[in-house]
Amino acid sequence: MSRFQSAASYLGEEWEFLPFRFERLNGSVLLTNMVGEHVFVEPENFELLTRGELSLDSPTLRRLRGKHIVRLVGEELPVELLALKTRTRYWRLSEFTALHMFVVSLRCEHSCPYCQVSRQSADKALYDMTEETAVRALEMTFRSPSPHIKIEFQGGEPLLNFPLIEFIVDRANELNQVEQRRLTFVIASNLALLDDKIIAFCRVHNVQLSTSLDGPADLHNRNRPRPGGDSWERAVDGIRRVREELGTDSISALMTTTAASLERPEEIIDTYLEQGLREVFLRPLSPYGFAVKTKIHAAYDVDRWLSFYKRGLEYILVLNDRGIDIRERYASIVLKKMLTNGDPRYVDLASPAGIGIAALAYNYNGDVYASDEGRMLAEMNDTTFLLGNVHADTYEEILLSDALLTPLEESFTGSVPMCSDCAFESWCGADPVFHHATQQDSVGHKAWSAFHRRNSGMFKLLLGRYESDARARQLFRAWASR
Repeated sequence: MSRFQSAASYLGEEWEFLPFRFERLNGSVLLTNMVGEHVFVEPENFELLTRGELSLDSPTLRRLRGKHIVRLVGEELPVELLALKTRTRYWRLSEFTALHMFVVSLRCEHSCPYCQVSRQSADKALYDMTEETAVRALEMTFRSPSPHIKIEFQGGEPLLNFPLIEFIVDRANELNQVEQRRLTFVIASNLALLDDKIIAFCRVHNVQLSTSLDGPADLHNRNRPRPGGDSWERAVDGIRRVREELGTDSISALMTTTAASLERPEEIIDTYLEQGLREVFLRPLSPYGFAVKTKIHAAYDVDRWLSFYKRGLEYILVLNDRGIDIRERYASIVLKKMLTNGDPRYVDLASPAGIGIAALAYNYNGDVYASDEGRMLAEMNDTTFLLGNVHADTYEEILLSDALLTPLEESFTGSVPMCSDCAFESWCGADPVFHHATQQDSVGHKAWSAFHRRNSGMFKLLLGRYESDARARQLFRAWASR
């Protein structure tokens, strides 16, 4: 006896189903189609839908047709539109790797307890990238077919090896005379070593900066200690200088949520506004590097972080109601996926996963990793995501290695248990490095996954506000369109 009914059982006389997923949420039923377009229906109409009893003149059926969840029997246009939107959703795959992270030094003068990269403070000859390694990494960078190449300088503290940054920028610009890519540069720095020479170089070469700002002075200095106890003072002075001398869009800041941050979201957001920053990224801790060694990554669970995040988001909505323009970056990324067919190109919310496809990390010694997090795992003696070395392996050997292709194939959300039938699948992503770090498996059991619980909580929070609050809906649409 067949375990399934015949195909005819799923066909109405006048309409039929297209692929969709559903989730019962806030007293309604959320339906999403295969490209993430969504609609809420009342439970009673959902029951009629599942029995094939919605009439053609039903308003609910018209909405479902508009979202390509059902179609009239024999109607081809909805299928063609879904195919077009699916191709658009995956267009990034043809361009391949745009972000290339150069770890120019592991040395750092800060001693942050949540540091993900196991920073070093010893002999620079051991932990600084050489010009020879940089040249080989640049050759590999320009093998990428992407029309846009972003080179991001990472550490440790990259400004401790600033001469190499100058060398790489000059060499990349020289190569680009032939390559003709859209070439951009970013230095991820704590800004403590920022000086006139660095500012002048960034101005000439249009180099942008990214920094860390964890909140008010006492919180930031506690989270990010350095000799002299003036981490916050140096960071905000650096932010001010960059904004004044290079332009307000030349610097961005990120924060990391520690246990000490959980009751202070409003203060953290106010600190960003005080520094003229109109975007804040309320990030959780990550399970890598010193964050694991010091056990600080386990200082709070997903529910406590979601409570922190909800308070922060609500405060941002209040500020916008008062006419103060500020947005939460992670919400903006999710909303772009939720409300548009655009791709924010955010590595952690990509399927196939963003490792290798969206980003590569070149360590100071020439080792190439599928992501920066893969590099962080290696500092913990786990080389699962080590793809090769620029001195020993070719571009083809690195990008076709099993260390990349296997986790990409295994973690594709369209076929992963609990992801393939999840209503949020199109908005979420695969993070094989996170799941390997936390569950020793690149797929991971989603019922135990902090990544799954955090993202599903985020989606439900944003959907709830979007559907129930007209002012939030207008603001969310504006964030999604940026």
